[in-house]
Amino acid sequence: MIQKKEIDSGTGFDWGRISGDYAKYRDIYPEEFYQRLLDRGVCTLGQDVLDIGTGTGVIPRNLYSYGARFTGIDISGQQIEQAKRLASEKNMDIRFLCTPAEDVPFLPGSFDAVTACQCFTYFNHEVLAAKISSLLRDQGKFAVLYMAWLPQEDETAGKSEELVLKYHPLWTGCGETRHKIQIPKVYMDYFDIESEEVFDLEVPFKRETWNGRMKACRGIGAALPEEEVAAFEEEHMRLLRQTAPQEFCVLHYAAVTVLRKKAE
Repeated sequence: MIQKKEIDSGTGFDWGRISGDYAKYRDIYPEEFYQRLLDRGVCTLGQDVLDIGTGTGVIPRNLYSYGARFTGIDISGQQIEQAKRLASEKNMDIRFLCTPAEDVPFLPGSFDAVTACQCFTYFNHEVLAAKISSLLRDQGKFAVLYMAWLPQEDETAGKSEELVLKYHPLWTGCGETRHKIQIPKVYMDYFDIESEEVFDLEVPFKRETWNGRMKACRGIGAALPEEEVAAFEEEHMRLLRQTAPQEFCVLHYAAVTVLRKKAE
């Protein structure tokens, strides 16, 4: 269970409760999203990469073929079990561990790169900044990634978001607009910003997969009782049948920031 006063007014949420849906419906990043990492020299051939907040191992699994050696960590045992299952099904040799990012059991200088996708807001940055710096080798890179739908510009996303707020009025994951990733000042003691970019993506869905994506968001599946999740899903599918074609794209924006470890 995660609980932070600045997220959903302190309402607790647990990604482990929806690990099955997370594995099925949230592996949705287009190839261009991953290519931005590769273009910045992250997750490339021969690198040792640590993916923190790995969830179901989306980053390691989708970039595995490029030749990096991946370790994925997450505080949710259920998420890690899903990550192991999905990697095993593809015969991928990826190490997954259940551990907090702020307390990972690795020696200093163990990695060439660290990635954090869709999870950066959940960490204790006062602790994490120094930890990541320690884990990285000289000139190592820390890449932070994020993707979100744009409810003010995409009608389907806007209507779905309104329904999430009906069921969880305290949910703060709403109203996204394009912006760079906000990097807390403490990281500047250990890193320099190498690159920052924001770009749009059209992400394809069917009614079922978009419903699954919304059900697997923090405001619904990770936070609400099962009966409320089921009620949301029923109402959301009814909404989609009335307002969306069977197949459609949802406008998202993505942000990628790459930090480089300062010379010691």
